[in-house]
Amino acid sequence: METTVTNTFSLWGAAAALASALLSTNAAGQAAYTPVAFQNASVHDPSVIRNGNTYYVFGSHLASAKSTDLMKWTQLTDSVSATNPLFLNGSSNVYTELAETFSWAQTSTLWAPDVIRLADGKYYMYYNACKGDSPRSALGVAVANNIEGPYVNKGIILKSGMWGQTSYDGTIYDALKHPNTVDPNVFFDNGGRLWMIYGSYSGGIFIMQMNPTTGMPLAGQGYGKRLTGGNHSRIEGAYVMYSPATQYYYMFTSFGGLDANGGYNMRVARATAPDGPYVDAQGVNMANVKADPAKPLFDDASIAPYGVKIMGNFLFERRIGDAGTGIGTGYVSAGHNSAYYDAATGKHFLIFHSRFPERGEQHEIRVHQMFMNADGWPVVAPYRNTNETAGTVRREFIFGDYMFVNHGKDISATIKKSRMITLNANGSITGAVTGSWTLAGANQVEINLPGSSPFKGVFLVQWDETSKSYVTTFTATSREGVAIMGSRLIPRSDQQVVSAVYEELSLGNTNAVTGDITLPTVAARDATITWTSSNPAVLSNTGKVTSPASDVTVTLTANIAKGSLKAVKQFVVTVRKLGSLVANYAFDGNLADSTGAFRAGTVIGSRIDVAGGSLTYEAGMKGSAAVFNGATGIRLPDGLIASNTYTVAMWLKPAQLTAFTTTFFGARTGDSWISFLPKGHDFVGGASMLWSGTAWYDAGLGMNIPVGQWSHVAFTVKSGAVNVYVNGVKRFSGTNFPNVFTTTNGVFALGVNWWDTPYKGSMDDLRIYGSALTDAEISSIAR
Repeated sequence: METTVTNTFSLWGAAAALASALLSTNAAGQAAYTPVAFQNASVHDPSVIRNGNTYYVFGSHLASAKSTDLMKWTQLTDSVSATNPLFLNGSSNVYTELAETFSWAQTSTLWAPDVIRLADGKYYMYYNACKGDSPRSALGVAVANNIEGPYVNKGIILKSGMWGQTSYDGTIYDALKHPNTVDPNVFFDNGGRLWMIYGSYSGGIFIMQMNPTTGMPLAGQGYGKRLTGGNHSRIEGAYVMYSPATQYYYMFTSFGGLDANGGYNMRVARATAPDGPYVDAQGVNMANVKADPAKPLFDDASIAPYGVKIMGNFLFERRIGDAGTGIGTGYVSAGHNSAYYDAATGKHFLIFHSRFPERGEQHEIRVHQMFMNADGWPVVAPYRNTNETAGTVRREFIFGDYMFVNHGKDISATIKKSRMITLNANGSITGAVTGSWTLAGANQVEINLPGSSPFKGVFLVQWDETSKSYVTTFTATSREGVAIMGSRLIPRSDQQVVSAVYEELSLGNTNAVTGDITLPTVAARDATITWTSSNPAVLSNTGKVTSPASDVTVTLTANIAKGSLKAVKQFVVTVRKLGSLVANYAFDGNLADSTGAFRAGTVIGSRIDVAGGSLTYEAGMKGSAAVFNGATGIRLPDGLIASNTYTVAMWLKPAQLTAFTTTFFGARTGDSWISFLPKGHDFVGGASMLWSGTAWYDAGLGMNIPVGQWSHVAFTVKSGAVNVYVNGVKRFSGTNFPNVFTTTNGVFALGVNWWDTPYKGSMDDLRIYGSALTDAEISSIAR
């Protein structure tokens, strides 16, 4: 609950001024809310080829998509299957066509392919498969008359992982120096010769010359020439682009691990010949870059200083009071890119897959423009491509506050969040970093910061998906191979900033708090928020909760300040006695919480973020029960659980069991969640389980709750100690369960999450407690 306190300026007047500013024209001379539409697709390791006016990307697991504008993608295929049309030709399919490949690599899936059109007009797909836990791989080529298939196998070109046997160079295969034969990219050089660059981890990245008529390697090359990596360096996903603008060949690679915690980041080196030597901006020959064999496996420290890092994990963080909604725009483990130069327009494009902050392992295709800086190095536009042109940027649209990101040179899962800087009219930079900037020509920027050579790049106007406006951005890189980016914030006065923070500031549901509350202290434009509690013994000024003997109402006062402008906002918080029943959804013909502390649930569709759905009721264990039809979920109020001590109990009667299907789902972010599954994954034998995505915690029960009959399910969590019960009997007990619900705005749903098959079956008497109930207490409510 919120209450308003008189402020030091007129909030109505400030809000009106803010609305006027947001609807005014901006750096592109267009209305701030002019819509730009994207259509997303999911292709891991996308390799691009243009066919007529259509761009295609082919990626791992035989996924593919196409686009005519590099903005709206149509998904064509998404998995290796007997019905995938890329290899479906009569009775033949990918499994029969590539049987030798799958057999050698001991796998049932494919890794990153590449497609190129040769002189005969046919399309050559260079496919590959890898065992995964070792470099036992096969790389081959298949041919089609049509780019969308069907492709017919022409044979395996290279193999790796032949332990104890002679390899292609006549020596016994050694994974420290011989390649893992995966991730091919086949390209023509400026003189019409055909090459294939490939490799991943193991012995490094290799290149070999190919026959442009047959698409096969020229004889006598063995594995080819090593360009970089070795000793199991985490370097992969090589791709070469030639730029007529600079007359260099650019070798892109991805350093680190591909998952959300792997620290994947894209780097580039360049050469005057297609087979190198490739050097970075410091002049280091990338052939000298490899892991130290004396250090532990996947030694990132030895390779991190090298290559020009063009993008790593980052977030242009949207703070409270900033324009738009959500957390901002950024990427996690973006990489395994391809690149394209459009001769007609002179534009360079970077095509890659990315995961996203707070969205777990979900990934999508992204396309960004690249520009060549004054030293001939590619710099990547901060926001995704809208086919913008880097024209003249007027100085008056450069001055102002920016979200600033320095990508550094590290290989880390840490997301580099933006900090605020100001580019001043006198050429100085102030704020989180200090220095100077200059504009040369129409859009060339040079930024000087302490401890670095000059950063050289471009200013350009781009569409910001978060603020839904066109903004001035900059992107630049230094001779040390470090990239920086900036995104200009919509101009606002201090009064407008304080007003916007005031309007947005919220603590979520404060009607039944049992755990600590996260109190934000920093907002838009570095505005500050300080807090005062009316009862710090129960709820401190920092949000720490001390459980009272009985429910207590506390007032939290937020003091918002920016410059000399201030505002005050109050929140009424009910702190409940730990151990009490927090919420009870009985499903007696409605979705009300019988305790009255929380609002009723809402019927939704097949995902948390999908509308629709249809819910019915039937006789349950206690009154009536909710019936889920396999395409419906219930969205519960945010903040049902906000501590590391709680109990969830419910009656379940599944109509069917499908792996990963959730019944109770709670999440703080897309990669920090808990889920109770009537049927788990293969690692627990498909047994019912309590699952967490924060640290992939598997609480398998060693049995499945039965189909067609009621079972009482409960789980308790207390500071990492977890117990799971079925019909009052403890089935699992463990420690170190992740602390997920650290805020009061966690998301909760029944029967659905963001990813998996919805629940089909019935549910009754959902109860949530603010304590970890004892065995006896669980037994008493399971009757």
